[in-house]
Amino acid sequence: MNAWRAQQVLLFLGVSFFSCLLATKSQADSEIRLWKGQTVNVPVYPHIYIGDKEIPLDLSTNLSVRNTDSENSITVVSVDYYDSDGKLVRKYVEKPALLNPMASAYFLAKTSDTRGGWGANFIVEWRAEKEATEPLIESVITGARGTHSYSFVTRGKPIKGTSK
Repeated sequence: MNAWRAQQVLLFLGVSFFSCLLATKSQADSEIRLWKGQTVNVPVYPHIYIGDKEIPLDLSTNLSVRNTDSENSITVVSVDYYDSDGKLVRKYVEKPALLNPMASAYFLAKTSDTRGGWGANFIVEWRAEKEATEPLIESVITGARGTHSYSFVTRGKPIKGTSK
């Protein structure tokens, strides 16, 4: 086998190996897991900079908590908003809020509230009496300046969890 052919075979084997790894990860990510509760970090961007001149733009942040379980309720225990330096800015939940199966709740950080800075985040804690599917926790970030509008979505990432 010549050197060129050997390189092709090695490249093919390498690509095949990594494809299998990615497929395995995708299958693992798609498995439905049940939880008794989680703490979720949701990155938000209430203040961004645009262009080479770093023109500041303040944005509103709509945090959405969606109970994806069709049979079990979950309780939103806390929704805390932290600024770019990690300082607590606001507690959104005064008392735990029950979300029925398939129900949703939202929390708004207004455009006029600039305390979060460019690297703010929400920390959401939820619990369930019975094991439930993981809720979908996202932030829809929107704003406009002149004739331009901006919108994007960030998804929460669990940082702690309790199962069984």
